[in-house]
Amino acid sequence: MKTTIRDLDLAGRRVFVRVDFNVPLNGGVIGDDTRIRESLPTIRYARDAGARAVIVASHLGRPGGKPNVELSLKPVAARLGELLGSPVVFAPDCVGPEAERAVDSAPPGGVVLLENLRFHPEEENDDPAFGRALAARADVYVDDAFGAAHRAHASVDAIVRAVPEAAAGLLMDKELRYLGEALGSPARPFVAVLGGAKVSDKIDVIENLVPRIDRLLIGGAMAYTFFKAMGKPVGRSLVEDDKLDAARNIMTRAQGRRLQLLLPLDHVVAERIGAGVPTETLSVDDGAIGGRMGLDIGPRTVAAYAGALRDAQTVVWNGPMGVFEIDAFAQGTIGVATAVAAVRGTTIVGGGDSIAAIRKAGVADRITHISTGGGASLEFLGGRTLPGVAVLPDA
Repeated sequence: MKTTIRDLDLAGRRVFVRVDFNVPLNGGVIGDDTRIRESLPTIRYARDAGARAVIVASHLGRPGGKPNVELSLKPVAARLGELLGSPVVFAPDCVGPEAERAVDSAPPGGVVLLENLRFHPEEENDDPAFGRALAARADVYVDDAFGAAHRAHASVDAIVRAVPEAAAGLLMDKELRYLGEALGSPARPFVAVLGGAKVSDKIDVIENLVPRIDRLLIGGAMAYTFFKAMGKPVGRSLVEDDKLDAARNIMTRAQGRRLQLLLPLDHVVAERIGAGVPTETLSVDDGAIGGRMGLDIGPRTVAAYAGALRDAQTVVWNGPMGVFEIDAFAQGTIGVATAVAAVRGTTIVGGGDSIAAIRKAGVADRITHISTGGGASLEFLGGRTLPGVAVLPDA
């Protein structure tokens, strides 16, 4: 495990907290403030521990290394202040005189939010000088941005080498604890549920999980690459032809381990993706799919997957079971979300689509841990080293 903010003496010190405030923003209106709320425990902890100032920094969107008023964090500063119950100073830049003046003028225990880190190209280039500039007014660095931990950017990597002390924030610590325990010492049965569009996005995850899990449930468009590898009719469903051998290899490895690999039994098919299009539920062996495409798992599959989850003690879910944004193709994902929420053991859900699905199903409050880092959680589960984690000191 990593050194955490709880291990540091913060009294009278300026604490630089890297957060993930990459929130949906349209015309200055925040669509979902979940990521801001998730950062509050770390910011409050620093203030309660007597920090002289809390310097908060984040990226937002992809401004391409130059200022963009539509991607300014100024509206986020206002919302952060509302959630904290006290004003937040907004710095119109993240480095240089304006940032330093904002930090110096903050009241004791004050919070300063720096402008979008990605307004400078040096951020994504992991520029050491930019890391030092970010650290210019910081005595301590705390990384609470698990969602950015898979990117070697200056605010999660170079800055660590420019500060006297560094640690993980409370959210980062929670992410590493839940995901680490799932990979290292899970309560069993351990079930992984993987969906989404492409097998290629999940190959590393599947290969890393196969030796560790007891059951693997596959849904979403990625199932059709497996079906084609098995010789089943797939119509115009999304298939990655260059991944057929990978799918066969996964099935062979699962069989060799006596791992239960569950694929859909039935599916909802349609001519195209769209609201109001005619649909039909067919067995996955039924050639009547013709030129149509599979867009959701069917009720028999939902029942089978719910049965496979019933006695689970650890569940990791990443990726929807169909095109859940459209109601006609959402029932499979909602059914699986309901089954995951009913599990009495530890349930971990990651990825933006999966999180949106559990919210749509109304079961988010029954999930043990909702991971804030889609790409980061996939890379972690895939066994990769995350630069933003590796650079932090071990406990």
